[in-house]
Amino acid sequence: MRGSERASLELIGLLLHSLEVVFSANTGFSMSIYDVTSRSIYLRWSKFSGASSYRVTATAVNTVGHSLLAHFSDVTLKSTLTSLIPNTVYAIQAEAIDKNGIILAETQTMQSTAPDIPVIDQAYSKLSNSITVEWRAVPGATSYLLSAQDGDSCIETVVTKSPGTVMGLEPATCYRITIRSVNAGGKSRPSPSRKTTTVLSAPILSVSSPSYDSIAVSWKAVYMAVGFSVSLMRSDGLGRMLKQNTTNTSFIFSNLDPGTLYTIKAYAWNANGLPGDDFTYNQRTIPCAPGNISTEEDEHGNLLVSWSRVNFGHYYVVFVKSDDGLEVYCNTSHTQCHFQSDCGFTYFISVFAYNKAGQSPLGDVFNYTTAPCCPSNFRAVLVSSDTVEVSWSPVRGAEMYETKAASWRGTVLCNDTATACTLSALRCDTRYNVTVYSFSEARGSNTSCASKYVATAPCSPEIKNISKEALSVISVHWQSNNEEATYIVTARGETGLWHCTSSGNSCTLINLPCGSAFSVSVIARSPAGQSLPSYSVPLETAPCCPNDLTLTQVTQSVTNISWSIGMGAQTYATTLESPKGQAKCRTLKNYCLLGCITCGTNYTVSLKAISETGLTSYCTYQGYSSSACCPSGVKLYRLGNNGIRVYWRASEETISYITDLCGSKGNFTCTPSSGVSYCDITEIPCGDVYTVVVSPATDKRLKLTFCPKKIYSVTCSGSSVGMVIYRGKSSAEHV
Repeated sequence: MRGSERASLELIGLLLHSLEVVFSANTGFSMSIYDVTSRSIYLRWSKFSGASSYRVTATAVNTVGHSLLAHFSDVTLKSTLTSLIPNTVYAIQAEAIDKNGIILAETQTMQSTAPDIPVIDQAYSKLSNSITVEWRAVPGATSYLLSAQDGDSCIETVVTKSPGTVMGLEPATCYRITIRSVNAGGKSRPSPSRKTTTVLSAPILSVSSPSYDSIAVSWKAVYMAVGFSVSLMRSDGLGRMLKQNTTNTSFIFSNLDPGTLYTIKAYAWNANGLPGDDFTYNQRTIPCAPGNISTEEDEHGNLLVSWSRVNFGHYYVVFVKSDDGLEVYCNTSHTQCHFQSDCGFTYFISVFAYNKAGQSPLGDVFNYTTAPCCPSNFRAVLVSSDTVEVSWSPVRGAEMYETKAASWRGTVLCNDTATACTLSALRCDTRYNVTVYSFSEARGSNTSCASKYVATAPCSPEIKNISKEALSVISVHWQSNNEEATYIVTARGETGLWHCTSSGNSCTLINLPCGSAFSVSVIARSPAGQSLPSYSVPLETAPCCPNDLTLTQVTQSVTNISWSIGMGAQTYATTLESPKGQAKCRTLKNYCLLGCITCGTNYTVSLKAISETGLTSYCTYQGYSSSACCPSGVKLYRLGNNGIRVYWRASEETISYITDLCGSKGNFTCTPSSGVSYCDITEIPCGDVYTVVVSPATDKRLKLTFCPKKIYSVTCSGSSVGMVIYRGKSSAEHV
């Protein structure tokens, strides 16, 4: 694919991804891809309310005419698009469709298929721990995944091109080799497998020189080997090479030069004649020289070398050369010498006998390895409540290290060649004596190494109970299972974090916000560190009381009550209560109508905010007084030539009333004194129809709109008021 095409596809992908985000955000309809192969894309989508079917379309980008269309019922929420083109970018669109065929929602995404399945040309083994695979390159593949499977064991490696090699295999073992091609879209299916067997491992030689002119070689049997080849030649390259093929596991080379270093090489072959790995060893031929050489450390830092007396030997010279190149010697007529030694060194020791004729031939070079040095200033760090990571600097002579952590409860050991070790599965809140011992195969372990004490972190507490002391006060109780620890309780919610600390087994969280959900956990701290948190326990506080509550009288017996939303509340129960009775309402909304209200009555207002799980907050508010009762028996009488008297029966003697007359020729209002049950309006135009309303006056002199309205006709008698005729009640009173 050219660079411009690749850039174009990436741009298209970004645009469609943006569309997907927008559609998903607006409609809640989304789609995801959970697996990809060379010719298949596996996808799923979310269920969309109202959809009776789903339609999925996959169109190959920059490939003309290749498109897939599939329909699914409303119970199918995932699908596999097959028969696709490998290494191809597809634009995938999912649509939710109702029963009328109308598209309710859609979402889109871009996805590339994996490259085509590669084909193995050949697979072969040249080393006992690896197999090399060759194949033809697959278009679009950015890497390849090689797999070597032996039963349940599978080793994989990623390479960028052919050939590729799988390492870490077992010798003389048949593996099933497969390869997959990989790109940003995914992985192809495995290729047809090839069975390949690793070559044999090398025989491990044990070499000695039983005489001054012979070298004996022996080895253990090699798995699947049918024969062995052993060769020998001088290490200085002089002379000819001696080679022997055999089915035995030992051989002796004779007629060799005394005191000469030889190089021995051996390998095994299988039934097909294929050679395996080879093993090389250097061995020198026992001149006539002092024998029975022995070495021991008679005290720390003092090396004693002794040997057998040689006939005609007048004196002896002992050479001791350390593996750092430093050499010292001792000249004596006795059969032993003392040398200073250091830890972690290998000393090469040779003894010569001298007389008047000169120096004896070189005998066996005897080596002695002192005990490895002890790691000093090792560092132990607590990485979790049950794990300590111990590290140290490498020391001379150490081939392996043993880390030991001992306590009265038991011992934990860790052996490794690295200079760090992780001691896991330790007991929490326990003091351990930690020691790092160095070890070498030649000398064993140095048991004189110093130790240090390490304390593990406290054990994780276990929450036993959570009790509510007050509206925003919570007590948390846990089981204390540490000797000395401080406990920190954390309540984690959407509104933040709340903490309390205690050295006992309980503490109290205060000022928790109402209507909130929390996850409560406890950790323990000590100078050694911090425990893992306890298992979290859910906590929900009672819902918040609404801050604002408003009551509005709708009719003489109906009041509308509304309030602000209380955090955490799902259901509300409101109550208006007076000695004359009570009105209740239970609702999911933040308002309701309360009927059977008695006019002119003082009420106590209360509200219960109830959460989804049944937690309840009892909320009280300022009292409410319903409006005074509307008067009854409202009538109009003619008063003089141009006056009208409005009369009514008052509900209470101390109430003030407002009288309104509304007609086409004018509106008139009068307000008599408190306790007066009539009102006179003079200079009223005759020949008009008037709507009359008498209602109690509120504290703010506002007019109530729910008192009954009556209609009267006022006729004219000349230019004066004539008859006053009752026409009935206005329909507005039923609104």
